[in-house]
Amino acid sequence: MHIAANFYASRRGRLAARLLAQRMAAFWPEGGAKAVRTLGIGYALPFLPLWDRAEMPCLSARLDTHVTRQAPPWHGRDCIANGLCLPFEDLKFDRIVLIHALEISEDKSSLLRQVWKILKDDGRLLLVVPNRAGLWAHADNSPFGQGTPFSRRQISRWLGDACFHAERHEDALYIPPAGPCPPGPASMVEWTGRTLFPRLGGVCMIEAVKDIYAGIPARPATIVPAGLGLRRARVFSRLFTPRPPPGDAQNT
Repeated sequence: MHIAANFYASRRGRLAARLLAQRMAAFWPEGGAKAVRTLGIGYALPFLPLWDRAEMPCLSARLDTHVTRQAPPWHGRDCIANGLCLPFEDLKFDRIVLIHALEISEDKSSLLRQVWKILKDDGRLLLVVPNRAGLWAHADNSPFGQGTPFSRRQISRWLGDACFHAERHEDALYIPPAGPCPPGPASMVEWTGRTLFPRLGGVCMIEAVKDIYAGIPARPATIVPAGLGLRRARVFSRLFTPRPPPGDAQNT
């Protein structure tokens, strides 16, 4: 069962991809004018053409799950990866798109920390997750209906625990996941939904940046007299000790 590939090959999946791509382009409109290194994690193949350029081609890393494993060929720049150990160098990417990934990951903290490591210190993360208050979280025939949906507060806590800072939140995908699927008024439905029900979209879209000082204690330095035999302290590194995941009961 290849949920993401089958969904995006369907009429409703193509419409959903078009609507989401419009919102993604609004987040990163400078992608066409500035050459940046972009990675899509999870199942980002329908959206990477937004930023794919000959001088700086995008890369795709599909997670090894039943939702995202199968996909059509994509320019030879697509791989299947384990979310606990992404096969990329530290500080490699300017932009990372994370879609159909966090909600189906068994270890969400480790996945976010892997993303933190391979993203440049001035890079940006665009995270797309199913909204627990929206209809698409209950659509079992789509990748948005798999795994764990999130509220805005929950996803902010997950990001904060992984040393990310959320800068911008938006909801998207207000068209229903079932029933008639006319392509004509879909953009009007999206505009009406964002205007009247800004927190009831099918997905939450969050742009986040790295909080590179989160692991450094904020306390004044201590002057040590010369001659004292003190052991050298460890310094902050990119190794990470996971915290307990935020409980659903505390984040609703």
